[in-house]
Amino acid sequence: MVKSTIMIQARTGSQRFPRKVLAEIENKPLLWHVLNRVKRVKDTDQIILITTRKKEDEILLDIAKNSNIHSFAGDELDVLNRHYQCALRYEADPIIRITADCPLIDPSVVDKIFEIYLEGNYDFVSNCIPPTFPDGLDTEIFSFDALKKMVHISKLKSEREHVTTYIRNHRNEFRIYNYSIEDDFSKFRWTVDTEEDLEVVRKIYSIMKPKTIFSYKEILNKISNDPRLDQKDFGLKVSK
Repeated sequence: MVKSTIMIQARTGSQRFPRKVLAEIENKPLLWHVLNRVKRVKDTDQIILITTRKKEDEILLDIAKNSNIHSFAGDELDVLNRHYQCALRYEADPIIRITADCPLIDPSVVDKIFEIYLEGNYDFVSNCIPPTFPDGLDTEIFSFDALKKMVHISKLKSEREHVTTYIRNHRNEFRIYNYSIEDDFSKFRWTVDTEEDLEVVRKIYSIMKPKTIFSYKEILNKISNDPRLDQKDFGLKVSK
């Protein structure tokens, strides 16, 4: 039986910011917040943390276990094949792909993208080609057949390291839909690649307390309507 599956891609070995997924936000690991949020996504059958077989990533498997979600350890560099092997083991179809550097992932946005995927006859649906949501809300949904095609056809290193690069480079081969919104909020950066990014996310969680689950709209309303808050402190990218 096929199962709609959220796959959360995580590792500790980020070159720019090692062990960022373990950095604390409100006394919980960044990864915990990602898992806690995706548990609110509706109508999915399973959630799987997918990481590498490296010793240092075993701690991520422990976090998954303690969060009562599945886990899978696969190839470190061939991330595309890691997703494919995980999909085979867990009979995943479709795959909802989220990366673990997005501790502000919005379950309601994921719900909407999943709804579009289910209602349309699409191979791939995302909200980031081009983006209109804040950076850090990126969600991709694709069928198992699309994943199988990519894993057997993709040859370039970039297509193996970055799961959906083949689709993006060969859009004419797939039925694709991009979910966008009228207002462009892509100038907000809420993903975590650096220490500076982490501080932005920590500030957002701090001003939203006691809530730990809140939508991107709630964040934007908060920082737009409080004159004491400077949006640049909360991820607004200023053009130079």
